[in-house]
This record gives sequence, structure tokens and C-alpha cells, in this order.
Amino acid sequence: MTMSRIFAALTAASMAGGLAGPLASQSYGQLSEETRGYVAVRGATVALENVRVVDGTGGPILDGQTVLLRDGRIAAVGPSSSVSVPAGAERHDLSGHTVIPGMVGMHDHLFYTAVGGRRVQLGYSAPRLYLGSGVTTIRTTGSITPFADIHLKDAIDRGDSPGPRIHLTAPYITGSSGAPHQARMTSPEQARRFVEYWAGEGATWVKAYTSIRSAELGAAIEEAHRLGLRVTGHLCSVSFQEAVELGIDNLEHGMLTASDFVAEKEPDRCPGNIMQRAGGSDPTGAVAMETIEAMVEAGVGLTATLAVYEAFFPDRDVVDERTLELMTPDLREAYLDERGRIQEVGPDPSNFQNELRFEKAFVDAGGLLAAGVDPTGNGGALPGFGNQRNFELLMEAGLSTAQAVQVVSANGAKILGVHEDVGTIEAGKVADLVVLAGNLESDPYTIRAVRWVFKDGVGYDSPELIEATRGLVGIR
Repeated sequence: MTMSRIFAALTAASMAGGLAGPLASQSYGQLSEETRGYVAVRGATVALENVRVVDGTGGPILDGQTVLLRDGRIAAVGPSSSVSVPAGAERHDLSGHTVIPGMVGMHDHLFYTAVGGRRVQLGYSAPRLYLGSGVTTIRTTGSITPFADIHLKDAIDRGDSPGPRIHLTAPYITGSSGAPHQARMTSPEQARRFVEYWAGEGATWVKAYTSIRSAELGAAIEEAHRLGLRVTGHLCSVSFQEAVELGIDNLEHGMLTASDFVAEKEPDRCPGNIMQRAGGSDPTGAVAMETIEAMVEAGVGLTATLAVYEAFFPDRDVVDERTLELMTPDLREAYLDERGRIQEVGPDPSNFQNELRFEKAFVDAGGLLAAGVDPTGNGGALPGFGNQRNFELLMEAGLSTAQAVQVVSANGAKILGVHEDVGTIEAGKVADLVVLAGNLESDPYTIRAVRWVFKDGVGYDSPELIEATRGLVGIR
């Protein structure tokens, strides 16, 4: 192991353990001319006055608040009558607006797949869509072109490109059956070598995929933890409860991928038609409760990816005009044709409702639920827009506004180990905020009405970022 890799691994270990120092803020002066073109609010001290605040803690929603930003951090938050705004501050009266923390996307790839086998790296569109939609931090959760992800992260960190903070996940590891972009693990030793290599390249997470065996997954988890990395999984050959026993840190998607629900599952083998078989199970029955209890007791978080699953089910309102406008014309036509076929022959829509019920049960049991868009599948879930849709679907599942905001912001920050800096609106934290035009509590669709997105206290113009991607989703 080279010295550079040892240093990278030690750095990753420090970050994963929550021992890293405070995040450095990226000021307006550090941004490139291109990135500055998207900035709407750039003052060193900014007061967002008379707003409704949903702070991400799960606590009460507060009206008539002022959020004071100074040098990239939240200097104060409280009633407008009591927050002292210094002379020379850039003041904005935002009556009628809601402010929430910047969203933390926990399954937010930088590539995109769509109907017809389309797969493309969205190095231009994705970072603009994420940031423009209010997502200020993402975890890639699997990569098909990992060095492209690394280079994009570097460009954003330098200020050369607009986009969210990126937590890098290594390429997928799987078992004997895997796609060309996935690393097939055939021995525990190979799994350990894989983790060691990607730790040296800057990855802080490893993503295990459906056909991985217990021995290789266990070895990857053990090596990752030795080097300070964490492991998540979209599993099938290994059940959720088995993965918890192996020490996994996070699980993806929910009951629609949990082979725990298939009674005749064989060790290290993925049962067929898992989405339909698991989805048709009781989301609050004995197996569900055993699985949830095991995860909660071990502190294993769950990532909801409701937006990507919804697009595969009939009788769902998934033809978002904003999404269609950003797609290339041929992609738009193919997606609409696919939705027509799904409406006629799609899976049982009650299975999607079961997923909603499972995630609500997980939250009710004290589970740490986060969310991510997973912009794959048939193309209906776009970066950023899918994150917003997740919020709406969490509300449909029965979460309160405060709970749903907590899921899409603070809970992801907790899983990433960066909650001391981001995820909630509290004095001293990094000024990552989303300004929404409307009352989010009375209208969940207000999550789409993003006016400004603050990252490090710099306010980006959401419509400008999104408009820059028009007609490019599916190309770049």
C-alpha cells in the first residue's frame, strides 16, 4: 500500500468516524466565472427575514423567523423580532416563503439510465439539477465511471463547476452475475483488495449489489471498517437480516429488494422476481417487524428510493411536465410509450403502497430513514426532481412535514457522519439552505417551488441552474 493510499485511508477513517474538523466554506470569491453566473445572492452577511422554518430536527415548524448567514455559516436563527441583523447585511424579506435545510441525497448517482438501454454519464446535467432542486450534498452510491465522478467532485470542490458536495462510492461489487460495470467478487481476498484500492482513490463508501455472497460481503465490510469506510447494499442473495449480522452500515431501497420476505430463499442465492414477491408481502407482519427490529437495534439506516420505483407502477402520477421538458425529444417519446405499457401490464400497484407502509413502520420503530432519487430504471426519476418527489411520497406514506424534511436532510447527514456540519438549520452549521416560494406545511408540492439554494452561504438561482439542462437530460 503506497504512502498516498495510507494517507487517503486515514483521512477516510477520520471522516467516517466523525472526527474530521469543520467543513471549509466555499466563498463567492473562490468560484469560477461560469459558476458565478448562477449566483443570485452573494453577500458575506445575508438575512432571510420573516420566513417559515422547517429546521430538519423534526421539531415544530416556526413562522416569522429570520435566518442570518455570515461567512458561509448560520450565524443565528430565531424570531424576526429578536434576531439582530448587523448594518451592511444583505436583507431579504421573504414573507410567504419556507426555508428548509439543503437536502442530502443518499442514492444520487451521477449517471442516468432510461428505457431502451440508454445509459449516460450526466457530468453536466446532474450536478446542476441536484443543486438547483435543493440537494446540497449527495452520496453517489455506486458508479459506472468512477474516475469521472472523482474529477467532477474535484471541479465542484474547486468552484469550477456548480454542484452539491459529493461523497464518493466505489464501483459496485457483486457476485457471479453482474453487469459489465460491476466488479465480480469471487473470493474474500479479492473483496479486501478491492476495498483497499478504492480507499486509496478517495472513496468513503462501498456499494454491494444483488448477487454478492456472504463471505465476500463480510470481507468487504471488515476491510472497509478497518480503513474507515462504510458499506451499503442493494442486496438479494444476502438478506437484510444477514447483512445486519455481517455489520453492514446502510441498506438501500426497502422491502422491494429484501429477500427476507421469501420463505424458501436459499443461502447466497437471489430468488427470482424479488420485487413482486417481496412487495406482495405484509409490510407490517412478523418478517417485516423482525427485519426492522434487527436494523434499528444495530443502527443500520435505510435509504428510501421511492421516486425511481414509482415510475414502474401503474396508476401513479409520474408524468411530471418539468421532467419531460428537460429530456431529449427521443427520450421523452420513449418514456411516454413505456409509461403507456406499464399502465396496461405493470405490477400490482398495491406493492408500491406496501413499500410506503414499510418505510412508515421503519420510522415509527425508531429507524434512521434517509432518501435518494436513484436516477436509473426507465428514466422517469431525474436527479434533483426525484429527490423532491421522494419528499412528496414520504408525506403520502403518512410522515408529517417535519418528519419528511428530517428524512431528506438530517438523517442522510447522520448516516454520512457529517451531521455536526450540515442537515439542519442551527446556529454554527454550514449555511446550506433551500428557499421555497410557498407554505410547505399546507402544500407538499411547494418542495418543487425552489427560488434559491444556499450552499456555503452562497445563494444559487434555482431556475437558472435547471434551465441550463433543458433538452440535455439523456445526453450530458
